[in-house]
Amino acid sequence: MGALLFLFGAALAAGLYFVLADLLKIPRLAAERALISAGRRERSLVKSLEALILGWALKLAPLIRMDEYKYRRLENKLTAAGLDMTPQVYTAYSILKPCLILLGIIPCLLILPILSPLIVVLAVLTWFKESRRADELVKARMELIEGELPRFVATIHQELAASRDVLRILENYKKHAGPDFGRELDVLTADMRSSSYEAALIRFEARMGSAIISDIVRGLIGILRGDDGRMYFQMLSHDLKAQELQRLKAKAAKIPPKIRIFSFIMLVCFMMTYIVIIVYQIVNSLGSLF
Repeated sequence: MGALLFLFGAALAAGLYFVLADLLKIPRLAAERALISAGRRERSLVKSLEALILGWALKLAPLIRMDEYKYRRLENKLTAAGLDMTPQVYTAYSILKPCLILLGIIPCLLILPILSPLIVVLAVLTWFKESRRADELVKARMELIEGELPRFVATIHQELAASRDVLRILENYKKHAGPDFGRELDVLTADMRSSSYEAALIRFEARMGSAIISDIVRGLIGILRGDDGRMYFQMLSHDLKAQELQRLKAKAAKIPPKIRIFSFIMLVCFMMTYIVIIVYQIVNSLGSLF
């Protein structure tokens, strides 16, 4: 009898859910999953829970208000990170996910109240992670792009000896650029064809927000205005190579501490081997004495 009541309640709840979903025009899980896949440039496996949260974030987005400056700033950040969503949807998503985790407090209070603080800490950490996700993606992407800039500047310096056509130089390098920098050069060259070269370069500088790219754009604009540019890019190439060398040295300097940690663990293991033997012999000696 109890099993029949349970099945009846489950069927009734499922029926009410489907009726309300149809009345409220809630998209299906497959549609939400396809929406996330289309909104992301990397075609990774989309989790079902993430698809549901994004669907709810789309419903909550119209209720979120933000000033024009914050909206534009977050919009540029999302574009640079490769996240094809509006600032309102991104903000709603970063709020909904920790709120759903906080709902786990309810069963914890009923079953094991001692776990409730852990749920709160997990929700706070999730909020920090989701709110900084765009910044982390932008940082990782800019590291890849800036790692390619020394070769880009050296190529411009070599190309200036044969041609001063900035668009041609950019298109030639675009064929051998990395995926992230290649996409930015695609946007830049398309913008240069549809508008003035100088305005397109200025928009490219504002979109990237990098000090090194600002120096490169300054040199390219100088070439468009009639400057020679070869000495400028030669000095810039020298400076970027020095910066790259310092970056590699700093990266290599982080490796020895890791080695020392493992060496310390090995030393502890060797010491424990001798300590266990010594303690065992002492215990046996005490047993024979008493």
